[in-house]
Amino acid sequence: MKARNATIDVGDIRYSRDATARLLFVTALVVVIALAFISMATGATGISLTSLPAAVSAALGRSDNPADVTASLVLLELRLPRTILAMFVGAALALAGSMMQGLFRNPLADPGLVGVSSGATLAAVCMIVLGNSVFGGWHQALGIFALPIAAFAGGLVATFALMAIASRHGTTAIATLLLAGIALGALTGAATGILAYISDDRELRDLTLWSMGSLSGSSWPKVVAITPFALALLVMLPSLVRALNGLLLGEAEAFHLGIDIERAKKRIVILTAAAVGAAVAVAGIIGFVGIVVPHFVRMMTGPDHRTLLPTAALLGAALVLIADIIARIVVAPAELPIGIIMAIIGAPVFLHLVLKRSNGVVM
Repeated sequence: MKARNATIDVGDIRYSRDATARLLFVTALVVVIALAFISMATGATGISLTSLPAAVSAALGRSDNPADVTASLVLLELRLPRTILAMFVGAALALAGSMMQGLFRNPLADPGLVGVSSGATLAAVCMIVLGNSVFGGWHQALGIFALPIAAFAGGLVATFALMAIASRHGTTAIATLLLAGIALGALTGAATGILAYISDDRELRDLTLWSMGSLSGSSWPKVVAITPFALALLVMLPSLVRALNGLLLGEAEAFHLGIDIERAKKRIVILTAAAVGAAVAVAGIIGFVGIVVPHFVRMMTGPDHRTLLPTAALLGAALVLIADIIARIVVAPAELPIGIIMAIIGAPVFLHLVLKRSNGVVM
């Protein structure tokens, strides 16, 4: 009888978590949709929530009112691509953080810890500072894709270098990968500082603003540039869910479940590099999304990546949308960098998580 009651209790707990996961996913979806409309109606000029329907009507060719036509141009050329990019950046960083936390089995893991962010950042800085000289041919040939491809390539090269360092006898030592990533972050930081030192005034200004994180330069070409990376996430991520769930049990257990551990690690790291590289390219450096969002979702719904990944993507998109909306409102008509807003929001939360872990609280 006791065993039966225990089974019932476990089933009740699982049902409760499943219900919470569904509720959180639906809530996050509704919040993202609402924030998307607010984002498209927020800014120094053009349209507001009340005039948004008229702008949409003019964009569809159903209104000839000059004011509505102007509002529709603002909507289509400025607000809509910015909203799309904000959602992508938030979702990509949250997914990258979720994959890294699953790979390391640590809720405080982040893409920056394994060199993905630092490698992507260094490559993007090279393209910004040296795009008109050393890499002029590449910049001209790749056009709008130059920066995202450079960031992705930088993250990928850094990641493969780390995996080569950490791999021994066909296996990858996660602890070695983590320590080597910290060392690589220091080296890429030094290289970024050298590039900033040799840049001219215009390049230094662009580099400084970019390093703070911003979506002020959003445009349709940037949306087109990140589309391949978004499609890669949509296509490849579902195939990694089983591997990520298996790795939560440990590598030996995952192996006995029939999971190709080394192949799964490589695919997880490559997809993380793609997500972070594209996000860094279009928005600069935005911290804490990859740590805070997956950790919050895991506490609410459990570690199952079937529910964790889509919910984290939605909440990551919502968080960056909120930060971008605040950035446009606080010092209007000017804008604050999103990285500053995210640091104000994320740093206290991250410190809280660290203190709870140091006190022995199970996450």
